[in-house]
This record gives sequence, structure tokens and C-alpha cells, in this order.
Amino acid sequence: MINGIIGRKLGMTQVFDETGRLVPVTVIEAGPCVVTQIKTLDKDGYEAVQVAFSEVKESRVNKPLKGHFAKAVEAAKALRAGTSKGAAQAEDAGEAQEASQGERKVRPASFSYGRYLRELPVDGLDGIELGQEVRADVFGAGDIVKVTGISKGKGFAGAVKRWHFHGADMTHGSMIHRKPQSGGATDAARTFKGVKRPGRMGNRTVTQRGLTVYRVDPERNVILVKGAVPGATGGLLMIARQAVGG
Repeated sequence: MINGIIGRKLGMTQVFDETGRLVPVTVIEAGPCVVTQIKTLDKDGYEAVQVAFSEVKESRVNKPLKGHFAKAVEAAKALRAGTSKGAAQAEDAGEAQEASQGERKVRPASFSYGRYLRELPVDGLDGIELGQEVRADVFGAGDIVKVTGISKGKGFAGAVKRWHFHGADMTHGSMIHRKPQSGGATDAARTFKGVKRPGRMGNRTVTQRGLTVYRVDPERNVILVKGAVPGATGGLLMIARQAVGG
């Protein structure tokens, strides 16, 4: 059983429960995802599945392959060839075509690929096959999940905004106000790692635990989660069923 899915944050709204109480929820487009690789205990030392999410736009058909997108293409080619060992083993497969222009690789127009690849936890590999589709119905109303996403970036921020420092007096001749003052030692002549100083705020991986699935719509591949989740609208999310105490 697959215990997670890749999704995209669509935004927040509110619904009414059976008693008429207002419930704030986050709307998440969950899948559909396709299993592109199966991790086994004998071969990899653990059990998990790799899935692909979000079909590539047609405008990317003849664009160079770079970064994570190139890895997604390789996994899709391997899946197309019936293997999970990478595109190198799929070169001889007629369906996994590859056009080359020097070192530039071009995606064949006859096959669509998932843009994002992620690993998902599983409870056993029974019944899981390459090419299997994972949809929002892996969850049910009442499930406890954890959601991982990239938090909103706030740019460069001072210590008062970033770390909620109290700040100094605004009157009585104070010249400090919102300055962080000294953050280093008097003898080391340097600032130690981890000291709370001004710097980039947000734009980091955040996991929100203990969230409850309020409603699942398998036809639209949408799930409603109580409360807020990390990231901006349109951001990529990892939704996984949370184990007891996990």
C-alpha cells in the first residue's frame, strides 16, 4: 500500500461541517502520479516507490533536458521500456526514442513525461507495479497526514523580523532601535555558526505534521486538508500518511 502522493497547492477556502461550524481547509491537487521505480529490500535495502507527477507542457517538447526534468525523462523512458534501471537500459527499446544534437538531448514528441520525481513510503510492495497510477483516493477522510513543501520566501530580513527580537527603545536617546547588536564572542574574533543574525527568511523545506484530511474527491483528484500547509499557491507538496508518533 502506498502511503503518500505528490500534489500541488491550489489555495485555501472554508467549508461548513455537519454542525454548521466553519472549517478552514487547504485545497490540494493530489496526483495522478505514475509509479516509475520500485525500491526493494534485497536490492536497495529498503522498500519504497518512486512516482512521477505533472505532465510536461507541449512547449517543452524540443527544449534541452536539464536538472530534475532530465531525470524525470530518464525514468519515463525506463518505464516505457519496462525497466526501472534508468534510461541507459532503455536505449534499445523502440518506443524509448532519443534524438541527439551533440550533447543536447531532445524529448520525443510521442511520449509525455512527469516533471517531478519523488519517493513515497509504502506498507509492503504487494500489488504495486510499474506504471501503476496513484490517485487521491490513497487517503480517506479522517486520515492524519504530514505535508512537506517549500515555505514562502521573504527575502533578506533583519533580526527583528526574522527572529522576533524585541528591539531597543524608540525614545530616550536610544541609537539601537532594530539593530541586532553584538552576535559574536569577545575573544574568538568571529561569529559562531548558528547565531541568530539578519539573512534570508523563508524559502526552505518545511513539514507540517498532524494535519487531518477533511474530504477527498477522487474524480477531481483533490483533497481538502484542515488548516494551512507550507508554501505558496501552486507550490509542490509531498503528502504522506503519518504513523503514530511519527
